[in-house]
Amino acid sequence: MNLGELHRREYGRILASLIRAVRDFTLAEDSLQEAFVAAHTQWPVHGVPANPAGWLLTTARHKAIDQIRRRSLAEQHRQMITLATPEEMSPVPEDTLRLIFTCCHPALALEAQVALTLRTVCGLATDEIARAFVLPVATLAQRIVRAKAKIKLAGIPYEVPGDDALQERLHAVLAVIYLVFNEGYSTSAGPELVRDELCDEAIRLGRDLTGLLPAQREARGLLALMLLTDARRATRTAPDGTLLRLEEQDRSRWNHARIAEGAALVESTLRAGPPGPYALQAAIAAVHAQAPSTRETDWRQIVVLYAMLAHVHPSPIIALNRAVAVSMVEGPEKGLQLMAHIALPGYHLLPAARADLLRQLGRRAEAAASYRAALELVQTGAERRFLERRLAEVES
Repeated sequence: MNLGELHRREYGRILASLIRAVRDFTLAEDSLQEAFVAAHTQWPVHGVPANPAGWLLTTARHKAIDQIRRRSLAEQHRQMITLATPEEMSPVPEDTLRLIFTCCHPALALEAQVALTLRTVCGLATDEIARAFVLPVATLAQRIVRAKAKIKLAGIPYEVPGDDALQERLHAVLAVIYLVFNEGYSTSAGPELVRDELCDEAIRLGRDLTGLLPAQREARGLLALMLLTDARRATRTAPDGTLLRLEEQDRSRWNHARIAEGAALVESTLRAGPPGPYALQAAIAAVHAQAPSTRETDWRQIVVLYAMLAHVHPSPIIALNRAVAVSMVEGPEKGLQLMAHIALPGYHLLPAARADLLRQLGRRAEAAASYRAALELVQTGAERRFLERRLAEVES
């Protein structure tokens, strides 16, 4: 494994254990960066150590001690660093879990939780995160700095919460991971539809979380949902970047290993007890992923699953998705009736869905007006080109 691959795969885990030792985000990040620089210089000469991650963690720990000495801090601060025996340390998996819960503490704003998770747990560079969320680098950097400062000043504990607070905090963690995945799978703005690295990092976090909390059904449900959705990633756009709808995608190119893994997770999660919102969404995704075609999809089952989802987690977006599913069973007119009661200001997929049903009914002028309304709201280039193509079709 080269140093770049090691950074991508192990950075978050090493940093998590280092933060446990030094109790300071900035000191840990600076020290780990110095350790990577040292590895870049020393490994080509002396060879890669048997335990590369352990070498980096131990070296970073020594770098942190050196920084504290250089700052002439009191001896009591030096004692904050946990001594390890034997001399070489190794990343502890539970430290990643502690770091995720720290980054997703409810005292931090959601955007700060996302930025800090991507920076510390996933190891993405500040400019990468800023580019993914279409923010100035300085804005994103300040967001991360403020989040770290708040953790320090507020004394936010570096720990997994006890059983009494776990469910509440776990909800925030799952929401952050899913937000990262959604921003990768369908970017909120910019020329690209998909940010591969965000999808990959969200799935990695989902795997880490389910591995460390195997009894948490909703964590398994979220991982299943991401796997089943991500299985279609490579087929979402044509070679020219045009968005392809579900019925236009080449299902033979879907990632069937991920579909099988996700479907197995759905089955085990549903057997374990009453399903939560992520498990139900994963069940819907499984029906789509396992269908031979759009026409052969079990839309009646999807309508039932959406009704259950609306009961446990009502939202206008779920109502919109249910209306689309109902239109596949009862016809576009019924779908339009349901959409008439949905309010989603600023959400381009609502007028886009209305436009599609109006197009199916042959009501071209109304469809064109809805496509124009969607175009006023859409932010990504791929979706804009798709809507422009549809508009041209109904106007021709």
